[in-house]
Amino acid sequence: MALQRVLAVDDEPFNLEIIEEILEDLDFELKTAASGPECLEMLATFNPQVILLDVSMPKMNGYDVCRAIKSNPDTSHIVVMFVSARGSVEERMEGYAVGAEDYIVKPFGQGELTAKLTKLGQMLLEKDILEQQIEDATTTAFSAMATSSEMGQIVNYIESIGDINDVPTLATALINCMANFNLSCNVEFRVNNEQQHYATSGICSPIVLELFEILKSKGRLHEFTSRILVNYDYVSVLVLNMPEGDDEKHGRIRDHICFIVSVTEQQLLAILTRNELSQQQQNLNGAIAMINSKFKSLMTMLDNNRKQNEAVFRELQEQFERRIPTMGLDEDQELFIYNHVDSAIQKSVAREEALIQVKQAFSEIEADLAELSHKVDEH
Repeated sequence: MALQRVLAVDDEPFNLEIIEEILEDLDFELKTAASGPECLEMLATFNPQVILLDVSMPKMNGYDVCRAIKSNPDTSHIVVMFVSARGSVEERMEGYAVGAEDYIVKPFGQGELTAKLTKLGQMLLEKDILEQQIEDATTTAFSAMATSSEMGQIVNYIESIGDINDVPTLATALINCMANFNLSCNVEFRVNNEQQHYATSGICSPIVLELFEILKSKGRLHEFTSRILVNYDYVSVLVLNMPEGDDEKHGRIRDHICFIVSVTEQQLLAILTRNELSQQQQNLNGAIAMINSKFKSLMTMLDNNRKQNEAVFRELQEQFERRIPTMGLDEDQELFIYNHVDSAIQKSVAREEALIQVKQAFSEIEADLAELSHKVDEH
């Protein structure tokens, strides 16, 4: 469903006027609330898709309002974007910890707000498209959990990813593995200096992408409320719904997640290595084909030169055999000429032997290249 209904919540009327002015030309139904309690009262009748929620409000601040929205099954699906004059890492992490999907810092311009709302609208559309697929995948995951232990799921995952040869399929397998533990997650793969993102819901929210960027170099493990972020060099996984109320299970699942992410990174590196070797093999095969072509052209040219030399010397020898007896030369002169002709012919024969050696050397080089290509294929 496209984004149609937006609720703006702020205790300052001027701020609400600015939002109304920015959004007046957009195809949104916009309503406003001046406090947290008023916002919660309006949810049953208005049912907004996105709430622009001020953080600093008296009596009930934005964090408390967001907790109330996300803790209610009837309203937890509503997308919350915090609006605040402060944009520190701590502020953003607190916003994410209470369940917000995005964050915008005052003062903001029309372009920034409309761009964020457009992105959130696209996220809503993709969630609707993927909703049935997620439901089916979750049902399958729960069925698998009923018949298999946690370690069995991990072993099955390790065995299954060994045959995977592309990054998106590996990401899907990782998400499905997490689903087998009843975990929803976001995934970032860092491949060839680019970030690739995947999620149980089909798309990572903007605030999740910011957390990946901020925390990817800040240590291996981050835990906040029911969420846990595990970082490796090439893979980061953010789990959204760690088990609560059971410390032993929480710790066990946390250890499982760290191990699974580690194994996933090793398989990712194996995929990248195989892809690189495959590219090198293609490059080598192309170089071998080019060298073979040049060798054959060169050998053809040398062979043609040899045949032309043979024809020239044969014709020259025949001419001498016909003309010398008629030239009236004495025996020493005839012998001198014959010796020089014979010497030239012998030099031609020597060049032909050298050509044979060149052919043999080229054949050995060709065999060495073929053997090298075969060794690369084996690896």
